[in-house]
Amino acid sequence: MAMTVHVDVVSAEESIFSGLAEMVVVPGEVGELGIYPRHAPLLSRIKPGSVRIKLPDQADFVLIYVSGGMLEVQPNLVTVLADTAIRGADLDEVRALEAKRKAEEAMKNRTSDIDYAAAQAELSESLAQLQAIQKLRKQIPH
Repeated sequence: MAMTVHVDVVSAEESIFSGLAEMVVVPGEVGELGIYPRHAPLLSRIKPGSVRIKLPDQADFVLIYVSGGMLEVQPNLVTVLADTAIRGADLDEVRALEAKRKAEEAMKNRTSDIDYAAAQAELSESLAQLQAIQKLRKQIPH
């Protein structure tokens, strides 16, 4: 059996994942972070994207979309505190495409810098959700 680390992914609403993993990939603020058991302690902000969790003795990853938050790594524990977290299977592509369209429209028709910044954030989140959906599709054989 491979070495494992305990992983918790939680949002403000609920615990999304709690279990053992061989590896975790998290969208850090300056790039993806690959975390294995006995990783050095680390605190980092995370950006919208996919958390990928490699379960022991399984080929596929568990995919969870996060809209941002914090990551804490201890040698035997990885905690992802997400603003919003959605299981990959629960992502809604139609809703993400609609949010992307609305954000792009708001960026074109901005009335203030605040509106533009909010639209940019919404666009970033919808694009991250769409990327998570694409990664999930690549994993599932057709």
